[in-house]
Amino acid sequence: VQLQASGGGLVQPGGSLRLSCAVSGRGFGFGAMGWFRQAPGKQRELVAAITGGGSANVVDSVKGRFTITRDNAKNTVDLQMDNLKPEDTAVYYCNHVPPMAYWGQGTLVTVSS
Repeated sequence: VQLQASGGGLVQPGGSLRLSCAVSGRGFGFGAMGWFRQAPGKQRELVAAITGGGSANVVDSVKGRFTITRDNAKNTVDLQMDNLKPEDTAVYYCNHVPPMAYWGQGTLVTVSS
């Protein structure tokens, strides 16, 4: 199984980024997937999740700003992030929910002026 996250970068507060995750392996189309993040000195946290059928949820801190989507035909999970804040700075990872032991490299998002 591979989890390849991409799309991170440096953005000013209020800006937007779109992260994408390419997933290989069996069972993608049926299982829940999520985007997690780990800020410096903090534990990794789940910020958005989506079921195989497309029902999505995000944590309160990103509600109204982040949107998770998936394309089961392409085995991808995306995270649209708008109105980014400095506290969104973190390495972002995608994984199954609940997560597998393997995490992939993640993609760094830095929100700074």
